[in-house]
Amino acid sequence: MLAATPLGNVEDASPRLRVALADSDVVAAEDTRRVRRLASDLGVVIAGRVVSFYDAVERERAEELVSAAAEGGVVLIVTDAGMPSVSDPGFRAVALAVERDVPVTVLPGPSAVLSALAVSGLPVDRFCFEGFLPRKGGERARRIAELATEPRTMVFFEAPHRLAATVGALADGLGADRPAAVCRELTKTYEEVRRGSLAELARWAGEGVRGEITLVVAGASEEERRAATGLLTESDWITAVSALEAEDRSRRDAIAEVARRAGVPKRRVYDAVVKGAAPRQ
Repeated sequence: MLAATPLGNVEDASPRLRVALADSDVVAAEDTRRVRRLASDLGVVIAGRVVSFYDAVERERAEELVSAAAEGGVVLIVTDAGMPSVSDPGFRAVALAVERDVPVTVLPGPSAVLSALAVSGLPVDRFCFEGFLPRKGGERARRIAELATEPRTMVFFEAPHRLAATVGALADGLGADRPAAVCRELTKTYEEVRRGSLAELARWAGEGVRGEITLVVAGASEEERRAATGLLTESDWITAVSALEAEDRSRRDAIAEVARRAGVPKRRVYDAVVKGAAPRQ
């Protein structure tokens, strides 16, 4: 089973987590010292075997854990904070268990992604989790460029010493005025949420930031999406539809593609084409 652990405040631990720590035959932890400290803080004695389960050993250890579960043992996977497999070890074990038809269950609990999203003040009706951006500048810039037209609110993780560079790169790639929020040390004593434009947050982060960081960035507006694709006006839409038709695309498919790229309803593109395009020969 996978179990979420507190982000920082031990009182966020669920009663089910306490029982699982005490009763599991194997506890696989990202950091064995931290899980023992967590159990001590909760007043729980871990009776089962405690094994390490971090990135470097995840692949080989997943085989061992799934085999133990297949033989009837209760295997618990935890990470340092939050939900296993969300930018933390756990995915390979789950995938292998599913492949071998070994039951998998989850004990829900704290999540830095959802907690930051909830307090960000940004739209939460649709969002995507991007994890850590690439560390190298060129790779990071390319990934940000791919996100320039993403309409959903985006959630990232970042290390404090890379935050200023990351937020600055986001400001360059998405626009200095794009709203965002930096959520630092969630649930802990020095919890802080900084809201502002990417440019403002980049300047703030440049002064130095400490702690666990979750970054929330607003998605692209309709105007930003259209600007990024070069499809700003109805005339642009008509031209783009005509170009696709010249490639033997049907008008229906061409309109759907242009509407998708422009981030507007298909009906708007259709009306523009009917009103302004010359009849097909």
